[in-house]
Amino acid sequence: MTSTVTSKNNKAIRLTDERWVHITEEHAELAGMRLEVLEAVAEPGRILQGGEGELLAVRELAVGKFLVVVYRELETDGFIITAFVTRRAASLNRRKQLWP
Repeated sequence: MTSTVTSKNNKAIRLTDERWVHITEEHAELAGMRLEVLEAVAEPGRILQGGEGELLAVRELAVGKFLVVVYRELETDGFIITAFVTRRAASLNRRKQLWP
């Protein structure tokens, strides 16, 4: 099954089951958080610029704990690449903020 949400740039962003399995194998702490990952793209706290043209949707889960969803927007739609939880706010703050 593929889940889709709309990004702040009004693009349909896909998350396939295959990709979700890959994400949760690498980041077990995200198991059971598929909805939160999709919500982070649809309603991020902020969007940061990635190093290779990707976007990073960031939402604070708890004080100092952030969910980061890495995704790519194409001409007509896009897809989620990976997601992870971090407490390294300083490394996020070094990136260019694109939104808001």
